[in-house]
Amino acid sequence: MGVLAPDRLIQMGLLAASLAVMGLGFAVTLQARKSRSRHESTISSIAAFIEKDASPSFVCTSDGEVLQANAVARQTYATRKGETMAGTLRNTFANPGGILFRLRKQAEIDGAAREDIVTRKGHMRLAVHEMEDDTLLWRLEAAPDTGQGRGADGPGLPMLMVGRTGAVLYMNESARKLVGGRVKTLEAVFEQVPVKLGSVNPLTSPDGPVDVLVTQIDAGAGRRAYYLLPPPTEGDDEKSGSWASLEDLPVPLVRFSPAGDVRGFNRCASELIGNALAEGKNISDLMAGLGRPISDWLEETVSGRAVQQSEFLRLTRSDKEMFVQVALNRMNEDGEVSVIAVLADATELKTLEAQFVQSQKMQAIGQLAGGVAHDFNNLLTAISGHCDLLLLRHDQGDPDYSDLVQINQNANRAAALVGQLLAFSRKQTLRPEELDLRDTMSDLTHLLNRLVGEKVTLNLSHDPVLKPIRADKRQLEQVLMNLVVNARDAMPDGGEIQIETECMTLSEPLERDRVSVPVGDYVCLRVVDQGVGISADKLQKVFEPFYTTKKTGEGTGLGLSTAYGIVKQTGGFIFVDSTPGQGTCFSIMFPVLEVTTTKAPAAKVPTQMAEPKHGDGVILLVEDEAPVRAFASRALRLRGYTVLEADSAEAALKTLEDASLNVDLFVTDVVMPGKDGPSWVREALQERPDVRVVFVSGYAEDRLTDQQREIPNSVFLPKPFSLNDLAETVHQQLH
Repeated sequence: MGVLAPDRLIQMGLLAASLAVMGLGFAVTLQARKSRSRHESTISSIAAFIEKDASPSFVCTSDGEVLQANAVARQTYATRKGETMAGTLRNTFANPGGILFRLRKQAEIDGAAREDIVTRKGHMRLAVHEMEDDTLLWRLEAAPDTGQGRGADGPGLPMLMVGRTGAVLYMNESARKLVGGRVKTLEAVFEQVPVKLGSVNPLTSPDGPVDVLVTQIDAGAGRRAYYLLPPPTEGDDEKSGSWASLEDLPVPLVRFSPAGDVRGFNRCASELIGNALAEGKNISDLMAGLGRPISDWLEETVSGRAVQQSEFLRLTRSDKEMFVQVALNRMNEDGEVSVIAVLADATELKTLEAQFVQSQKMQAIGQLAGGVAHDFNNLLTAISGHCDLLLLRHDQGDPDYSDLVQINQNANRAAALVGQLLAFSRKQTLRPEELDLRDTMSDLTHLLNRLVGEKVTLNLSHDPVLKPIRADKRQLEQVLMNLVVNARDAMPDGGEIQIETECMTLSEPLERDRVSVPVGDYVCLRVVDQGVGISADKLQKVFEPFYTTKKTGEGTGLGLSTAYGIVKQTGGFIFVDSTPGQGTCFSIMFPVLEVTTTKAPAAKVPTQMAEPKHGDGVILLVEDEAPVRAFASRALRLRGYTVLEADSAEAALKTLEDASLNVDLFVTDVVMPGKDGPSWVREALQERPDVRVVFVSGYAEDRLTDQQREIPNSVFLPKPFSLNDLAETVHQQLH
């Protein structure tokens, strides 16, 4: 220090500064240790507080890391310190991350939050409380929906869930309102304990004592559910009083004998089940769909052996299809054993479940159809391509010429079937263009009249100011033909098919058939028949693949599913209305094309495709399917091109490492093992930016569109393609 600061005064100043810095560092370290110690002490205190809680509880950081878990949580979820809440609840909730994030954000605002969630095991209540030091206390509580008609906190029968020790484990919203809040023991609820079951007991409420009729139901696992009913009116006998008190409750309740005969029910149950509900009726006459005799379930409930207390059943109503969630519980009043059924309308839930299962099934079939179509397109390319090569060596006088033509024609028919599969899976290549439906219908009228026959009359009605739409004309014609043919088949004795077009404007979203049509201008196309109609139970299945109402051999079940796929891929909506015995109306809504001020290009006049001229140039052909590669290379060599072959993207890049090699065109498959087509082409174009590209694929062009926009001078050729298609595309790219 003497060398660095010769002056003694400076030395003393430096020494004082050093001591101050050391003291500050020591103070900061001490404060950090105190803070950490205080934080750990707080966590330990909370952990000790929740350790004996009957519900799983967790102390976590704001990022979801579990710091502490109580005994029930460790036993139920095998939770260890350091795990995340999302990982702990992954087998309990379908999307735990989203639920936890939503509750955490709400807790940051209000200090606490809770949410009732329906799971496979029933209703669960997840609550979170914000604590100091950026920690959160999570609590998961079973919220039994037995006796709840509108969810865990909706209006329903006041209910207390009591554990083995007499502690109140859960109170629904009705019970909390009646008692005045959440309580922990029965002594805080009733003035006299033990409670007299089946009798009137005085209850402590904020407004003073209230008489309630108490009924107990075994809830399993040592728990008991106490239902608080209004007391019977004076002058009525016990039986009529009990059910009179239940008459106006908003929860459907039915009382059965052990044999399943109806002994009583309230008004809400009568409205739910219908006129079939009457005393003496058996439960098997009112409900079905358990998968085993309902009497067995009743017997298990009475004997206490029932594993599943709640089941979903279908009501045997003739006017409409309805599902109910039925919870059976044993009751014992004055020595008489009964079974009380608490019902909840589950029609919407089962409908949503059916929609979810249906969407998964449709998605799986769509993926399967798309994959099969891709592989089949490769086979058809090889078949039709080699057939084209054979036709070049045979003239019309050759005995084999007609056989080759038959092979070619059937390959084209197979290609059309593949197109249907791709249309259903919405993976086909569309060629959208500006269309006026009046012109499209005018061009198609002659063909449609031939399709409907002599017994059926086809009438067209157009909006005089019809606006243009954007769609694939060929695919739209296929949709119309499918709908018209179905309308014809629905009228075996003849009739009239009305095709209407009109412009419509939606000023607010149209909610229909689980679809929301956005606000905007639309062109609506309707196909109306006077046929036999479609029953309500079949109406929701008409767009399913391979579902048909026709006789065996008369329909494949792909027509309407194909139409649905085309319309949805175009950006439109399709709906169906039908009345049995009166007819059916299919409505298709297409968004109106926004007309720009630029002049539309003139329509191309179809010309007879001439045989492509011989060309010259070097083509690098990259295709992993050997039969397709063999046909394409032979076809291009016949046209005078020099063809270099590669069976993968890696092999193609290896070939291009020769800088002296001159290549004019890349012809490559899009989907290949290893690198795909666009990936290797972008890499190759860095060294050879002037080379043009032809992409080929059995999948739809939309698999390529986003990547192709970044690749200049590239075109798309869908499989299956013929010799002339390939030669013409290559010729146009090179010239």
